[in-house]
Amino acid sequence: MKILVALACLLAGCLAQKPHPCESPPLMTGALTVSTQNEKLWVYAKYLYDALGRRLRMFEFGTLNNKTFTADYLLLYREQVFYEINHENRTCKKSPLKIDFVPIGVPEGATLLGQGIVGSSSGPGQGLLVNTWWGDLPTGGNYMSTVTEFGCIPVSVASKTQEYGWMVLNYFNNVIGITDPNLLNPPEFCPSADAAMIGNEKPVDFFSLFADKF
Repeated sequence: MKILVALACLLAGCLAQKPHPCESPPLMTGALTVSTQNEKLWVYAKYLYDALGRRLRMFEFGTLNNKTFTADYLLLYREQVFYEINHENRTCKKSPLKIDFVPIGVPEGATLLGQGIVGSSSGPGQGLLVNTWWGDLPTGGNYMSTVTEFGCIPVSVASKTQEYGWMVLNYFNNVIGITDPNLLNPPEFCPSADAAMIGNEKPVDFFSLFADKF
């Protein structure tokens, strides 16, 4: 009986521990949606995320200012290269990528807003324990990020933008691992990473993957 009491106390102590900033799994595949406060932008995207190789692939479908678009992007942060890929025409535009790689998760310095249940706590398997954090963006403004308590899997991220107001990313169907590693390499019809950039394209930032279409 004393052993059971001790185990119960230990478990209670573990559950009472305060959440800490965390980093999501380094290899993930999943989907997300993007929406904006002013309702000008909506995007559905599938993504492949490789924090070890610092690579990101995005397949997008969305609307911007009542115009629909599709896009296929590959970001190679180590090479500082960004590809816009068109498989139908077998074309590939290469641009400079002059932003730092930021791992998915909750960075140090974030403030815990609270812990809650997504869904219901009424029965087993009906809810998901999540933590919501608040912090400052390096470029100015704020963000609010929600991740799972166990595994640090992203649930949603909201950040303030000057043009669109609050921009909200909702993650779902996340899978740990890369389902097709070949998708994190440029297709054979793309220029090599050390080839010259096309034109005088301005450096790409993360939000332009969704917003700068027309």
